[in-house]
Amino acid sequence: MITYEDFKKLEIRIGKIKSAEKAEGTDKLLKLIFDFGDQELQVMSAIAEYYPDPAVLVGREIPVLTNLEPRTFRGYLSQGMIMAADVDGYPVLLQPEKEVPPGSRII
Repeated sequence: MITYEDFKKLEIRIGKIKSAEKAEGTDKLLKLIFDFGDQELQVMSAIAEYYPDPAVLVGREIPVLTNLEPRTFRGYLSQGMIMAADVDGYPVLLQPEKEVPPGSRII
């Protein structure tokens, strides 16, 4: 269990995917560039096997944890973490029910 104060530390914002491509030299990683209105962030995600044509993700809006400490995966900097549901081992990307401005905070 975490406290509400701990939860409030999480910054989850809606990002619009500007570009999506398979990371060179990897089988599982996609390099996603997100627009948050006031900034762009690169997020690496191990979902390449579920999206053989990453271009289908461009333009989608999904929640991203944006204040996670950056990490490097296979030489690629990741500046956040996407939000997805695990349905029988398959990631289902979450998205708002209607279009919202990039950078909108999840409350």
